[in-house]
Amino acid sequence: MNNYAIGVFDSGMGGLTTVKELNSILPNENIIYFGDTARIPYGSRSKETILKYAKQDINFLKSHKIKMIISACGTVSSTVLNNPIQNLDLGFIGVVIPACETACRVTKNKKIAVIGTSATIRSQSYVTTINSIDTSMEVLGVACPMFVHLVENGYIDRNNVVTKIIAEEYLEPIKKFGADTLILGCTHYPIIKDVIADIMGDGVTLISSGAEAGKYAKDYLIKNNLLTNRTSLGENEFYVSDSIQLFEENAKNFLGHEVKGKVFKGDVHHLK
Repeated sequence: MNNYAIGVFDSGMGGLTTVKELNSILPNENIIYFGDTARIPYGSRSKETILKYAKQDINFLKSHKIKMIISACGTVSSTVLNNPIQNLDLGFIGVVIPACETACRVTKNKKIAVIGTSATIRSQSYVTTINSIDTSMEVLGVACPMFVHLVENGYIDRNNVVTKIIAEEYLEPIKKFGADTLILGCTHYPIIKDVIADIMGDGVTLISSGAEAGKYAKDYLIKNNLLTNRTSLGENEFYVSDSIQLFEENAKNFLGHEVKGKVFKGDVHHLK
């Protein structure tokens, strides 16, 4: 047993979808979340910059009492698959493998599509991982760089004209491809899943990479005997690199409720 916290980080607020899942399935665990809101988005950055930011985020979390780290960022998770971060000394889980395993399990026609940031799609991480699980799968990746900006700025209503127009353009190749399973490869994307579902139709299963990472983390903690023995509800601590007020105003879109837990300013820029 281990009563240290679960560390979660993301480039912004999308990783709160993972926090929401963890709060649901592991209610007694403490969670420390870092959102690098001052430097979002990561998806348009170079590989070298993404790895630099990821190391800083990880080192910030490691300065607290944590027992594992979840990269609730599709861009970081994709990048570190081919460029592992050294000297972690802790269990590390990304969003790519959990989402791919679920997609391979639920697809019926073996056509899986992935939407993500430009860096995520460019990395081919989802394609490579899915093919390593089952070589008979057909995979199509589509970059949707505007989705993060829409979500972070509150353009999330299924009837929002701007969001619908952009989503229809992004998702048209996937409809032509005929996928029956769509991985939301950025943790921001589940916030507009209603828009995506309306366009894709009832025959397509949507998979939240952030939620799947939360389930994967539970299995990891059980297998490694790291679950807390706390019987009371766990606590959440949130750290952001930009405005606390803006975080608190927008976080409810990801959590489904007002922020429950303390929010602090966290500076990672000086960390290596």
